[in-house]
Amino acid sequence: MKFLVSFAIVLVLILAYFRLFPSAPINPVLPIEQGQQEVNGHNADVPKGAGAMAPAAEGEDEEAGVAVAPAIPGQTYGAAVTSAGALPMSALPVALGQRDSAQVKLVGKASAVCQARGCWMTLPTADGQEMRVRFRDYGFFVPKDLSGHEVVVSGWAYRSTVPKNELQHYAQDAGKTDQEIAAITQDEQQLTFLADGVRVLN
Repeated sequence: MKFLVSFAIVLVLILAYFRLFPSAPINPVLPIEQGQQEVNGHNADVPKGAGAMAPAAEGEDEEAGVAVAPAIPGQTYGAAVTSAGALPMSALPVALGQRDSAQVKLVGKASAVCQARGCWMTLPTADGQEMRVRFRDYGFFVPKDLSGHEVVVSGWAYRSTVPKNELQHYAQDAGKTDQEIAAITQDEQQLTFLADGVRVLN
């Protein structure tokens, strides 16, 4: 009985102490500074640095101040993805068939990357065209030096009509000349890919 009374007294004292001297929460929610973008949040699949905002370097566009480390084999951006079951780009027409879209995992060599932010890349198709790969909800970015690396992408391939002004914007992001951008005068039917995750193979 004495033990229960002692336990109750100690418990009351502990509760009174925390009531009088509250401690900081274990996982405090820190305020986001004005102009700063919240990244990663609770999505553990997005690696730190893949979408983290960094101060713009001297001469760099403030909006383009996204720091993504150079491409490293084995690095994943976005949702976790492996090469198991990935189809070569040459198999995409069969996987897509007559449908407008298909969920698929593909392996191919990145041929171009957005040089402004790393917010898109292209993979060559079997017919010599380029399939633009965008990233779901701009939740992650890829390294600007990813061109020439073999990658696995997981997500949705679909056919779409890309407006002229969007094509011009992509050309500008890719570092094309003003003449090359002005030469884009009409919309194009293209294969596009919306990726949930990208993995660098080599």
